[in-house]
Amino acid sequence: MTTVKAIEYHFPTNYQTNDPNNKLTKKLGISTRYIAEQDETASDLAIQAAEKLFAKGICQKGEIDFLLFCTQAPDYILPTTACIIQEKLKLRTSCGALDFNLGCSGFIYGLALAKGLIESGQAKKVLLLTADTYSKFVHNQDLGTSLLFGDGAAATLITESSDEGVGPFVYGTDGSGAKDLIIYAGGAREPMDSEALIEVADEKGNIRTRSNLYMNGSEVFNFAMREVPKAIADLLHKEQTTLNDYDYFIFHQANAYMLEALRRRLGIDKTKFSIQLKDCGNTVSSTIPIALKREIEQGNIKNGDKVLLVGFGVGLSWGVCAIKISA
Repeated sequence: MTTVKAIEYHFPTNYQTNDPNNKLTKKLGISTRYIAEQDETASDLAIQAAEKLFAKGICQKGEIDFLLFCTQAPDYILPTTACIIQEKLKLRTSCGALDFNLGCSGFIYGLALAKGLIESGQAKKVLLLTADTYSKFVHNQDLGTSLLFGDGAAATLITESSDEGVGPFVYGTDGSGAKDLIIYAGGAREPMDSEALIEVADEKGNIRTRSNLYMNGSEVFNFAMREVPKAIADLLHKEQTTLNDYDYFIFHQANAYMLEALRRRLGIDKTKFSIQLKDCGNTVSSTIPIALKREIEQGNIKNGDKVLLVGFGVGLSWGVCAIKISA
């Protein structure tokens, strides 16, 4: 069986403040966002988070059997960034390592991969790193994204356990919505060229290029309101539980408006629902582990509590899982 043993996170030193008088700032519920330096990558942030975790003494680097790195901002097209992180962290060379490219559902899928590795006997300790630097993809005159995303990383240690602490899971994918959250230029389908750098204003006056992040906010909102409640219902049916069987709820920290809409739709008590993004923004795949760590530190989640985790976003992709806190 499997458990989440420890979590640490790391933000860049540099940060930006959203205009407090902007209506969108209030709607998103985000005051500040951490921004990586020009030469600071997602892997740099992930390594800092991992070093904090190892510094706690819960696990030695030599005990890690597998490294999973979730990012959409790899250091290079190749090699896989997890290989670079393995060397920089000085993990042993018999350690498996791979990247996987997911956004806001990435932590849920990472937990699932780790559980599979552990319960199939291929690993005893898995280091799951989530990190992204969306600030490098965002045009500063696109208010739909520039006030929303912050950079950050989290390191999660997942180990074998005598008690079941991770799962079950429900997954979902709808590639027909890929166009709603996308960077068009820079990959094999649309290589980077001079046209990819031409700035274009949309009907709302937001400016971006095809190498910048594009988000259709209304469609992403509609997707979340449509699929998240169904996915949670599927998990409850699978586990033969109700929402009342959970002590706390941590959803992907998309923005305060969307979180509040989902909370009301599902009828979840406000005191059991995490909102942890005011000072850091939407950090993509790291929002769930950061919120989980903070809620534990603030005493809102206690040892033995059952917590429902929900990730959803770019892909479109979503995942739901239950965890039992044993830290």
